[in-house]
Amino acid sequence: MTHVLRSLAHSACLAALLVCVGCSDSSETPAATDQSAAPQSTAGPIPVAVLTPAGTAAQTPIPIPAPPQVPVKGYFVIDYATGSVLAASNENERLEPASLTKLMAAYGVFHALKAGRIKLDDMVTISAHARNQDGSRMFVEVGTKVSVENLIQGMIVQSGNDATVALAEHVAGSEPVFVDQMNQYAQQLGMSSSHFENSPGMPGAQHYVTARDTGLLAAALIRDFPEYYKYYSQREFTWNKITQPNRNGLLDRDPTIDGLKTGHTESAGYCLVSSGQREGMRVISVVMGAPSIRAREDASMALINYGFRFFETRQLFSAGKSVLTGVRVWKGQEEQVDLAPNRDVIVTIPRGQEATLVGAADVANPLVAPLDRGTAAGKLRVTRGTELVGSYDLFPRTDVPADGFFGRLWDDVLLWME
Repeated sequence: MTHVLRSLAHSACLAALLVCVGCSDSSETPAATDQSAAPQSTAGPIPVAVLTPAGTAAQTPIPIPAPPQVPVKGYFVIDYATGSVLAASNENERLEPASLTKLMAAYGVFHALKAGRIKLDDMVTISAHARNQDGSRMFVEVGTKVSVENLIQGMIVQSGNDATVALAEHVAGSEPVFVDQMNQYAQQLGMSSSHFENSPGMPGAQHYVTARDTGLLAAALIRDFPEYYKYYSQREFTWNKITQPNRNGLLDRDPTIDGLKTGHTESAGYCLVSSGQREGMRVISVVMGAPSIRAREDASMALINYGFRFFETRQLFSAGKSVLTGVRVWKGQEEQVDLAPNRDVIVTIPRGQEATLVGAADVANPLVAPLDRGTAAGKLRVTRGTELVGSYDLFPRTDVPADGFFGRLWDDVLLWME
């Protein structure tokens, strides 16, 4: 390449050009590291993996009806894998959560377990404050020692207020400090319209959540702590010779339901966060303020069935699998690179409409080295008609170091000539 540049330099006009372009090369680092600042070009349509197989007759998309009308103050239904909202009503209204609060208490306890600050076999001494909690109870006694694992079952299966406070005191030293942690976790999860005053869910002027926030929390519990999710499908638990069933009646009504939590006070009404999995798709439903146990279960079941019957979750591309191949790289030691997502590309769509999906990629133009496998170099967009279904970062499959001075200079010339 050097001898080519030398021959070009014999021309005064081209020499001036090279000097000008070479000067721009000295300030290329910001542009090279911030590909998003470069002009965007769109690659042609990318075949989406779930299109109707060859030889299969095209089908008319299934009409998507409105969600069922249910007698609750608010509800929120999402696909767990993508977070797509399948149905919602009054999802942003602040409502009293009652024992749905224990979902956040469990989140705090599971965090402490994962961090190693407590262990399942820790023995917790029951305080008078824990023992004297009103409402649903595990029936622990003052001064006795109960394992963390048994208290977790008492909190989740029996909805024990006493067990919840005992866990709060063990994790944080006192319940007020634990509640402060609960509120901090809520903010971290994006639960911007929720606030807790206590750990078990007793009524309070500043104790509230929204159906939307509760759905985010339920998804986080399943995602962040799968090893503890089993407790939510446990049918019963016995302590102090008292056997109590799981209050989530959907566990017995539908074998695909495996969680999560009930709640009730006179002022809150009947609440239920439920989740189930069918054919690889998980749906989470939050209903709040139903008039009865049966009403909350019927509403939850209707909303979950709606989600499963009229929507589906599809994986379009696998993590690490090239979506774009042979993308031109400028000023690099390699002239081409493949781009791939670093996570599975999963979408939720109305059933029967997978053939309407279209994939396209936006890539910086020009795509300038150095490129790092950990830094996005483009975006994959999946659309359905005019609707953006999802946007996913694309990463180089390999690192592409910057070329030497003369290599970068030559690409400057080529770019100027384009």
